[in-house]
Amino acid sequence: MKKTVSILLILSIFQFAKAQTIKEDTTAKTLSEIVISASKFPEKKINVAQKIDVISSKFIANVNAQNTGDLLINTGNVFVQKSQQGGSSPVIRGFEASRVLLVVDGVRMNNLIYRSGHLQNAITVDQNMLQSMEVLYGPASTLYGSDALGGVLHFRTKAPQLAKNGKNFVVNGNAFARYSSANSEQSVHADVNFGWKKFAWLQSYTLSDFGDMKMGSNYPDKYPGFGRRDSFITRMNGIDTVLKNEDSRIQKFSGYRQWDILQKLLYKQSDKISHTLNFQYSNTTDVPRYDRLQDKRNFGGSIGTTLRWADWYYGPQKRLLGVYELSIEKAGWFDNINVNINYQDIEESRVQRQYRSSNREARIENVKVFGLVIDTRKIIKNHELTLGADGQFNSLKSTGTVTNVNTNVISNLVDTRYPNGKNKMNNFGLFAQHIFKFRNKKLVLNDGLRLQHTTLNSTIADNSFRNLPYTQINQNNTALTGNIGLVYLPGPQTKISTNLSAGFRVPNVDDLAKIFESGTTGGIRQVVVPNTDIKPERTYNIDLGISQNIGKDFRFEASGYYTWFRDALVKAPFTFNGQDSILYNGVRSQVLANLNANKAYLYGFSAAVFATVAKDFTFSSTINYTVGRFQTDASKNSNVYEKQSNGTYALVSRKVSSKPLDHIPPVFGKTSVVYEKNKLMAEVFALYNGWKKLDQFNADGEDNPQYATSDGMPSWFTLNIRSSYRLHKNVTLQFSVENLFDRNYRYFASGFSAPGRNFIIAVRASL
Repeated sequence: MKKTVSILLILSIFQFAKAQTIKEDTTAKTLSEIVISASKFPEKKINVAQKIDVISSKFIANVNAQNTGDLLINTGNVFVQKSQQGGSSPVIRGFEASRVLLVVDGVRMNNLIYRSGHLQNAITVDQNMLQSMEVLYGPASTLYGSDALGGVLHFRTKAPQLAKNGKNFVVNGNAFARYSSANSEQSVHADVNFGWKKFAWLQSYTLSDFGDMKMGSNYPDKYPGFGRRDSFITRMNGIDTVLKNEDSRIQKFSGYRQWDILQKLLYKQSDKISHTLNFQYSNTTDVPRYDRLQDKRNFGGSIGTTLRWADWYYGPQKRLLGVYELSIEKAGWFDNINVNINYQDIEESRVQRQYRSSNREARIENVKVFGLVIDTRKIIKNHELTLGADGQFNSLKSTGTVTNVNTNVISNLVDTRYPNGKNKMNNFGLFAQHIFKFRNKKLVLNDGLRLQHTTLNSTIADNSFRNLPYTQINQNNTALTGNIGLVYLPGPQTKISTNLSAGFRVPNVDDLAKIFESGTTGGIRQVVVPNTDIKPERTYNIDLGISQNIGKDFRFEASGYYTWFRDALVKAPFTFNGQDSILYNGVRSQVLANLNANKAYLYGFSAAVFATVAKDFTFSSTINYTVGRFQTDASKNSNVYEKQSNGTYALVSRKVSSKPLDHIPPVFGKTSVVYEKNKLMAEVFALYNGWKKLDQFNADGEDNPQYATSDGMPSWFTLNIRSSYRLHKNVTLQFSVENLFDRNYRYFASGFSAPGRNFIIAVRASL
């Protein structure tokens, strides 16, 4: 795929297309924005007590991000962790991975193997086909069920467009080609829509080729070697050989390729009834687990100076989604009825081989998910009532193989990541959400309830690898949660809101039954083993927010929150078959397990300013701050847990103190100045993160101190420039320079360094 050929091809296809001007569109600028995630149906943001950001298609096109994770980073409000270039794990208010719910077009992406560590599933959603993205901050279990502890990321893809205004047929489309210098990225995209009066067809393709990422050259004085890739392992004449990396700033073996396909078919049966078929497919090549490729050990098994892994990569990450949607207006008593029947087929795998080993181990997970969601709405005077039911049926097949790299002989002489028998997890929920607009037009009440029941059954068919004291894992959990919030509108320019909400997350197969290597703390390897006695996590949250417009040129937003985290699952020292350490992958490793740590808490705030500072100039700035800790014991035996009669684990303690929760980001934000006039848009912006000192890391969790400096993760900021210019009525050129000062840095908890100075050029066209 040659970038020059791609650009010329796209320009020739769309040479007679209509104009498309890309304009800056910051998130959450107006009180009257329409949001959907808050009630499942269109609702003005001003009536919603929960904090929600709306990321528009114009903002997405302007950011011109390589993947969904980079798009989220550019909002300045969502933190993203990366273990590899093909990874992006969003963090909302200190919650990450399985504690943040991902939703695409009304379908839950979270499944029975979403882990509590770091996830890369968000990048399987093609950001180039998003109509909008809504970020819900705080628990949102009333409408969405389990996993929405910290919030929800709801991705909404573009919809097919029918012919309107008396036309019998309409065709439109978009395309772009992009090149980025830091990783030699080459991406092309094209989508086209054919619309008739009752039928429309939308089709899109995106192909991206990401090379090895090059980090910045401007290192902090105290850490001149931070993140450098000095050496790598390659196979020469059938023997693993360690070679010197000629350019230590190039993160060798971090590149991969990805392609995304979307197809939608719309049939408008009548003015009141429509049917939509929605197909999405995402796939990658092998994605190197870059942070693991940096791990070192001596041949004796201890931590040392020799690279440990010859191979460590995720196999192709495949996501197939099929959805049938039925929308009905004015059906009987209801004003609206939406039915969503969906199916997902997901495959992911992990492949690893230690240095000079002949055995390459592969663990493959095949997940199938059937889902059904029914949403209804009734408007009675000042009342808006949403009633619904949903169900999700998960199944997992977990397999493991060993390939001898010398003989290519394949065997199954390896343990699977999850139990190797039947694994099923089913969710059933009933919910109601209510909005009441008081007659004085100054108060709006939000309230809701959900009842959910979850069953989990997991079977270990072959126990010879694990030698566990059980072969069946069964759980049945029922949860009742709700929310109540109040919006106060003293005038058209002001919104004050408060919200009480509860969230829950039921343990899944990953929480209950997985054995995996966690990382290294103090030079000691750690391995996580199953604990079948854990129970659901719960959060109880209170929010207070204010939005204030001052005339047409200034807007201020701020929100503060406090979250009580109960029965929080944390990784802590444990015993396995009576031992506090076991031999795992040839290394003596400390045993950890998921335990309900009883009590934890989080609190923080976010603030944003939007202003028109002069003619054609706008200014915006955001800042986010989070603290999270869980209760522990300050004595020397603070890591000893004792099982209680109710099945939870309590710390053996005389003096109670607290310990940092993992996944808590440092202070972060974004500041931007935009100039926009006629055909030109130019933006200068800074992204920034504060220090995360080592004593604020959770040593037993997923904070990855081994990939930070000896003092923790240093603070950083980058200065960036992006611009767009309309060359012709149908063609727009984008040019950006990211990390202008070539700063070397990593995001907190990441084992992968961010791009150095990065030149980006893209050509966009529309039809």
